[in-house]
Amino acid sequence: MSAANPPKFIYKILPAAPQDPLPEQFPFSQLDANDGFVHLSTATQVPNTADLFFTEATELWLIKLELAKLADPLKWEDGFPHLYGNFGAADVQSLEKFERKEGQKWSEGMKASYWLE
Repeated sequence: MSAANPPKFIYKILPAAPQDPLPEQFPFSQLDANDGFVHLSTATQVPNTADLFFTEATELWLIKLELAKLADPLKWEDGFPHLYGNFGAADVQSLEKFERKEGQKWSEGMKASYWLE
């Protein structure tokens, strides 16, 4: 994906359930704070990103964000969407919990999901 052909939705992967109610501004992960932007993924990138960076997690929460409704600048770098700013509860289109069975890769469990679009 790129800025020339953007998807409708992009996703933030969380290793734990978000605050309830959702915060007005989401707290930055350590990685996001260090890099100066919010790491996001497209629907096709989510399973592989989860396999690479969340190998120890048995559950993940995905936040679905509608790309056109984000106010802060988004840049496509190395094919990944990076949000230079932040998002909050008002930006969240929906939220979904995914669970992984022991010995299963995230990509195996997520590929059948109709929620990832």
